[in-house]
Formats: sequence, C-alpha cells, structure tokens
Amino acid sequence: MPEIPFTKGHGTGNDFVIVADPDGELDLSPEQVAALCDRRFGIGGDGLLRVVRSRAIDAGRAALAEEPAAEWFMDYRNADGSIAEMCGNGVRVFARYLLDTGLASLDPGSTLPVGTRGGVKDVTRSETGFQADLGRWRTDGEDPLVRAKGIDVARPGMNVDLGNPHVVVALASEEELEALDLTVLPIIDPAPASGANVEFVVPSDPLVKDGVGRIRMRVFERGVGETLSCGTGTVAAALAVRSWAGAQAPNNWRVEVPGGTLGVRMFPTEEGEHVALSGPATLVFSGTVALA
Repeated sequence: MPEIPFTKGHGTGNDFVIVADPDGELDLSPEQVAALCDRRFGIGGDGLLRVVRSRAIDAGRAALAEEPAAEWFMDYRNADGSIAEMCGNGVRVFARYLLDTGLASLDPGSTLPVGTRGGVKDVTRSETGFQADLGRWRTDGEDPLVRAKGIDVARPGMNVDLGNPHVVVALASEEELEALDLTVLPIIDPAPASGANVEFVVPSDPLVKDGVGRIRMRVFERGVGETLSCGTGTVAAALAVRSWAGAQAPNNWRVEVPGGTLGVRMFPTEEGEHVALSGPATLVFSGTVALA
C-alpha cells in the first residue's frame, strides 16, 4: 500500500487530517477518507482537509473565477467521506497549515483568500489566532421541529445557511444542554434534502456583558456526529440568538463550546451583512500513513 504524508490539526478541538495534494493528483475515495478519519483504526479526525491548488480541480477553478488571488482550495470532507461545502474551524486550520509550510504568506494587515465549495473565504490574523470572513448568511424564516434524545418534546429551530446548512435550537437551561445524548442523530422535521448540522444553544446569564453576547453550544455535525466545536455552527448559533434577542442585541459574541471559546462578529459591507469567526488554529503532529 502506498504511503502519503499527513498533518493533524485542530481548532478548539474540532480536528482534521490534513493532506497536501498541490497538483490535484490524489483521488481519495469516501472509503479512504473515512479510514483516515477513523479514531480506532486510522489517524482520527472530524474531517479531512485536502490542500490543493485551485486551478487543479473544477471546484477550485470556480473559486478562481470569484477571486483570482485564491491560489489554494480547501477540499473538505466529513469523517464519513462525504463532501461538505465549508468548515469554519477547518478554514483557519487550513490557513495555519499554508503559512507554517511556506505554501502561502500573510503579512500583518493583509488577507489570505481560501477557496471552498461555499465560496472564497478571506482569512486574517487575530488576537486569538485567525479570523475568517464567512461572508453573507441567509435564513428562510422556517421553524423546523427538532427531536433529540434527552429532550422530552420536540423544539423549534431556526434555519441558517452559511454556505452549509444549520438548524439552531434554543434550550431552557444548562441542565437541558448537559442532558442531551448526541450519540443519537437528532431528527429534523421536515428533513432537509442534504441534511444539516444541528446546534443546541443556551444563553448565558446575563446574555450580554461588556457589550458582548455570551452563549454555550453543543453541536451534532452532519456526517460526523457530536464534535467538540463547529465553526460555522458557532456562527449560526450566534446569529440565531441575536435574532431571538431583538433589535438591541450586540453584533459581537463569545461562544463557549466543549473544546474552547470562539468569537463571532457581524459587520456591514457594501453587499450586505457579513459574519466573521475568530479563534485558535493548531497543528499537532505530522507523519506518513498507508493508504488502503
């Protein structure tokens, strides 16, 4: 079996197998991705980040049409091998890998554009590591019902689209959040055609402190299961709570997830409101692995 080099990285415990394939020569099957992400028989990870030049694959060429400076494309796969549109923690870890390996540079005050299937994301440095501008967000105004093990009755959720789909559910207390059993897939009614990540959120008391909103969150990621963190899920949760809180709610949020703390910031642009995610990105170790 051939061996390939890899690096393991994470953003607040949301962990990834990183494989460099600059010229797009490595055709990883869903089964191979799932084997690499397996925590018992593989390296282990919530997903896989393939580092490929945008010009080398069709999805990357679409990113170049949007932003010619987006040299690198984040080909993200879930732990089960399925393709995903975007990953907020993953794009920060992807940027860390590019910089630490010398594949890209990021001077203070400058921006690193990264191609994804959810569009080009601009990454900058921040006090806690990196900040990714995730662009515009959308909601369809629907309130699907979500059933989850550990909650007695179904709860309404809010659909949030950040280039990948989310349903955010408000819980009444920390006790309800802790009682959730996310080893079991939450059921969304009506079921989204391509599935969705489901975020369960509890506001802090007080909700706003020093002008910053504060919430806690747990997440079930589509194609993965419960993870210690989900970047786009964190952003979706902050957007939903801001919407529920009303017009006086802040545009800066601190979100606690099992793996740490992330920052969310909403800000106006010429094309409409954007939302940014900030937090740490860490590379843990590198090695080689046999590819079945």
